[in-house]
Amino acid sequence: MKKINRSIAIIATISAAFATLSTDAFAATGCGGASWYGGHSKTASGERMSSGTFTAAHRSLAFGTRLRVTNKHNGRSVVVRVNDRGPFIRGRVLDLSRAAAQDIGMVASGTANVCYEVVASK
Repeated sequence: MKKINRSIAIIATISAAFATLSTDAFAATGCGGASWYGGHSKTASGERMSSGTFTAAHRSLAFGTRLRVTNKHNGRSVVVRVNDRGPFIRGRVLDLSRAAAQDIGMVASGTANVCYEVVASK
């Protein structure tokens, strides 16, 4: 009986702790390499790729999710919408459209170390 009461007390404590956390504590974030890509092929969401839009490819976030992407080298950031899958190169977390890459200053280098956070989920 003591074990059951102690287990119930532990579960209640954990539940109370999670209830006090804001939903922001569970927002998806990440850091890693990013590259950019252009062209006019179809994306995994079925849209036509446009290098002039602020879009990105992510391996698992829902299409339509909006991310704030920050270039760790210069601190510049941009908000993009996930509409494709990828990147498929180890160490990379995002593929950005040319317009997004240009805004954060990574077109010339082709890649950059970035951090991202979800600002709106679908």
